[in-house]
Amino acid sequence: MSQIPPAPPSLQELRKEIDAIDDGMHRLLMQRGDIIDRLIQVKQTQEVGSAFRPAREAAMMRDLVQRHRGILPLDTVESIWRVIISTFTYVQAPFSVHADISVSEPAMRDSARFHFGFTVPYVAHFSAQAAVEAVAKSKGDLALVSATSSRTPWWLSLEEKGAPKIIARMPFVERADHPAALPVFAISRVPDSALVTEVETFSVRVSGWNAEVARALSPLAEIVAVPDTAFDGAALLVSVTSATSIDKIRAALIEAGASVRSTALVGSHATRYTVPPTGAKS
Repeated sequence: MSQIPPAPPSLQELRKEIDAIDDGMHRLLMQRGDIIDRLIQVKQTQEVGSAFRPAREAAMMRDLVQRHRGILPLDTVESIWRVIISTFTYVQAPFSVHADISVSEPAMRDSARFHFGFTVPYVAHFSAQAAVEAVAKSKGDLALVSATSSRTPWWLSLEEKGAPKIIARMPFVERADHPAALPVFAISRVPDSALVTEVETFSVRVSGWNAEVARALSPLAEIVAVPDTAFDGAALLVSVTSATSIDKIRAALIEAGASVRSTALVGSHATRYTVPPTGAKS
C-alpha cells in the first residue's frame, strides 16, 4: 500500500515562518547596530575622518552577488544591502550626498536613493564642479557625478594632493533594466588603505585631440573628454583596467598624433559585475 503524501503546509504555517524570518532580520539589524555603537567608541580613540571603506564594501558586495540565489532580484538585494551599509556609515560619521543633477535630476536622485537611502541628506547641485567643490570643503561628504559625460573637466580639481578622489563607480551590479542605471562616480576622501584599485582613473591633458585620436583610445579604456580650445586639445578622464596601463594609454595617444601634457591619478574603483539578459553573473 502506497503511503499518502504529507499535506502541504497551510498558509497560516507559511506566514508564521515568514514572520519568524522577519523578526530574525530585525533582531540581526539591532545586533548590528549594537556592534556599530561599540565600533564608534573604538574609532573615537583610534581613527578619525571619513567612514567610507570602498575596498571592504566591494569585497562584501562580491560575496553577496556570488551567494545570491532565488526569485528575489539581485538589484533588490544590492539596494537593501547598500542602504543598510550607508545608513550605518552615516551613524558612524554623518555625511551628505552632493549630486550633480545637470545630466538628469530624476536619474541622479534614483541613484542616490538606491545606494544611500533616505536617511543620508541629499543635496542637489547644477554642475559636477559644484558637487565636487562642496565635498572638497567638507569633512567627509560624498559627491555623485556622471561617469560617462561632462560639460566641464571637474576631475582636474582632484589632481592636487589631499583633494577628494574617485572611490567608486555605481551601480556595482549592471543590467539592462537596472532601476538605478545611471553610471556615476562617487567622490570623497578616504584613507589610501581603504581604496580598491582594480580600475584606476587618471586625469590626462592632451594637445592635438581629434576624432581619430578618440577612436584610437576607445578600445583601450573608458574615456570622458572635454575639449580645451586654448590648447587645441582636451582634458580626459581615463579609466584604466588591469588589462592595460596608463603607459599604454600614453603611447596610444602619441602614436595617434596627440601630445600628452600631463597625467595624474585621481582615483580608483572596483571592477563591476555585469548581468546579461540571461541572468547569469559575470
